[in-house]
Formats: sequence, structure tokens, C-alpha cells
Amino acid sequence: MTLAPITYLNGAYVAADRAVLSPFDRGFLFAHAAYEVTAVLNRELIDFEPHVTRLKRTLADIDIPNPMSDEGWNDLHQEMIARNALEEGLVYLQVTAGSAGIRDFAGPETFTPGIFMFADSRSLIGAMAETGLSAITLEDTRWARRDLKTTQLLSQALAYREARIHGADTAIMHEDGHVTEAASANVWIVSSDGQLITRALGTAILPGVTRATIRDLLQPAGLDLVERSFSLDEARAAREMFTSSAGALVAPVIRLDGQPVGAGVPGRVTRHIQRLYYDKIGADRGGLDWLGV
Repeated sequence: MTLAPITYLNGAYVAADRAVLSPFDRGFLFAHAAYEVTAVLNRELIDFEPHVTRLKRTLADIDIPNPMSDEGWNDLHQEMIARNALEEGLVYLQVTAGSAGIRDFAGPETFTPGIFMFADSRSLIGAMAETGLSAITLEDTRWARRDLKTTQLLSQALAYREARIHGADTAIMHEDGHVTEAASANVWIVSSDGQLITRALGTAILPGVTRATIRDLLQPAGLDLVERSFSLDEARAAREMFTSSAGALVAPVIRLDGQPVGAGVPGRVTRHIQRLYYDKIGADRGGLDWLGV
């Protein structure tokens, strides 16, 4: 991954090494900020409308006024793509509650939002999509409103660090014996009896945009989905497991706590869903022989 040279900060496009944020910004002081990350392929935004819809819901629920129209958000993203000549990668957006020049928990009656955007040039379909991920299981310590996409990401950051210590790529997080999410993605399994399962939406998980797109692709393709909570034991006994996110798209999980998931290689259903999703976003499958037909 390569950080793109041009960022956007509070109304101006500036070089990444010259972007300066007030230390009194509530995003810095209190993690009082929402964020979204949108994938870009062939200079086109992927699933942009649901990202904006989720952003608006998060902003409303954390009491930050939405500073842009839907069209305005689109224009900003398109300009970031153009200024950075971004062919493929990710555009990150963070909207904070701004700076009032003082540290006060409650803050002013009405916040003046701050906006920061940056881009990351990277391949969306790489080694993890082909060969899969290894994961550890980890207790989920996040706050109770995980359905809101805020910058309160300390638990996720620590989860990735713990995974790295154990030689893994990510963590499968759990609560009361049931899987919630991966460190920064939704989790799906093909159960021991062949059911495709992902956790139902609620405050325990983020309503992933990639998750929603995959869900819409399943029925026309003849794949049934069960949306329910599933246990750690079910995850460990699963035939297949994969994650979905804007950053990694559809990523097979082939090892969990050092043990193989199913046969220890990306499974048939996972590969089928990868093909469906890649075709949906217009990815060129010419060089992806590992996907099969």
C-alpha cells in the first residue's frame, strides 16, 4: 500500500506531510468522529451510496451535523481520485466534531464538523484473496454501539497487534461464546452441515457495506443465507470461513488458532462468492486463474 500525496483537510487540498490538525479536535481528544472507507477500482467508487447512507446515520447518532450533501460527498471523493490519479485503492473519510479550542466533555450545543480525507493506492485483490488469512480468536472488548462506524478503534488496533504476536493476520472476535466480527470486517462461515451463515445485524456488529452487497448477490446465484449468531464452536468446526470488508473485499480464513478451517484452503463457496463479487464491481478476472470458473 502507498499513501497518496494529496489529502483534504477542512476545505483545502494539502500535501499529506503538511496536513495539520488542531490538538483540540474532538476526534483526537475523545474519538468523537465518524469514518468511512470506500474502495476504488478503475477510478470508480465501489458501493459509494451505502457508504454515505451509513455515514449519515453514524453522524446523526453521535450528534455531529452532516456538513455535506450526498452530491458534495461524491464530488469530494471524485476530486481525491483525480488529484491523486488513483486507479485502484481506498479513499478514507473522517468527520470529527471539530475543535472548540478547549477540552470539554459535552462541548458546544452545536458542533462545527471537521473533515479529513486521504487515499491509499493498493491492489484490492491480492495474496490474501488467493491464499487466505490466518486468524486467532479474541474476546471482543469494544463499546456497545458497534453498529456505528466511529474512529473509536483502539480495541481493533490491539486485536491486530495480538494477532501479529501470534503470527496471524487478523482476529475473530467473540462475546459470550459467540462470534461478533473480525478485527475490521464481517465474518461468514459455511457450517459443518453446509449452511452459509453470517451474524444478523444489530448493535453488536457493523452493518458492512460489502456484507450488504454480497447478501444481495446470493439469492439470484442460488445460494441460501442464514443470518444468525453463531458460536465459537461452530466457527471452529466450519467447512469454510471468510471475511468481507471494503479493504479486503472477500478474504478466505484458512486457519483459526493454529488449526485449519475445513481443508485448510479457500473453499468452493468462498470462491463462488469471490467470483460473484468481483464481477459485480467490474474487476478483471483475467489474471486470477486461482478463482476457477
